[in-house]
Amino acid sequence: MVLLNLTIENVTKQFGDKLAVNDVSFELTAGVYGFLGANGAGKTTLMRMLVTLINPTSGRILFDGKDVEVLGDEYRDNLGYLPQDIGLYKNFSAEKYLMYISAIKGIEQQAAKKKIDELLEVVNLSEHKKRKVGKFSGGMKQRLGIAQALLNDPKVLVVDEPTAGLDPKERIRFRNLLSSISKERIVLLSTHIVSDIEFIAKEIIVFKAGQLIQKDKPEELLENIRGFIWTVNVSEHEVIGFQNKYKVSNIISNQNKVALRIISESKPDDRAIEASPNLEDLYLYYFDQEVAQ
Repeated sequence: MVLLNLTIENVTKQFGDKLAVNDVSFELTAGVYGFLGANGAGKTTLMRMLVTLINPTSGRILFDGKDVEVLGDEYRDNLGYLPQDIGLYKNFSAEKYLMYISAIKGIEQQAAKKKIDELLEVVNLSEHKKRKVGKFSGGMKQRLGIAQALLNDPKVLVVDEPTAGLDPKERIRFRNLLSSISKERIVLLSTHIVSDIEFIAKEIIVFKAGQLIQKDKPEELLENIRGFIWTVNVSEHEVIGFQNKYKVSNIISNQNKVALRIISESKPDDRAIEASPNLEDLYLYYFDQEVAQ
């Protein structure tokens, strides 16, 4: 087991009057971490600091106990990054694109060829290595993006909203891939799609308005909202009243009744029955202005 440690220590990032990240501290070791938050929560800003694209206004980031700003290229050599919008050259083949990125990363040509063949196999693109990237599906492009992020065999892999726009089958394949490569890496997966992290994250980091709200194992986070989730059968004319008063996560019509799933710290109705929480409930508990997917 490889010992890895990435420490975020009192990190703040300010853009003019906007406080994008506010005094955030946490620690990561090998495994997959789900970074959960609504759009605009500051997730991307923090991730850009983790991969040294921008520097903190204050605080510091430590890799195995050493400041990443001091480590410089020594830290960046251990980084892999898949941004939200990856720039792919549509007229390049997958193989040519990876060779190009390898050259930028300073990987020797023969070593690069061997690594590219290995990674194309890992991301299930070997059959398509001569195909132009412009003809790839969204899922294939994301898998190629992961391959480029892994070219230098990074110890820290940061992926930002990687499954947005992918169909369910591609999303499952993608998150299984992340899980399979996480044993000896720190993998930080940022998303607002709760199903992407439900089964693979060893811990979930809940981020809201630039601040760390919670960081714990999924089951522990769910335990924190136990007793806040309810189901209640109501008549159709009652639905709008419940929606106006409570967070309603699900509505199912059944003959003359409507089943509502409600998030509330107190029992919303005498007819309500307590239900077991799930990650969608957790998301809505913290981010009531967003709809979980």
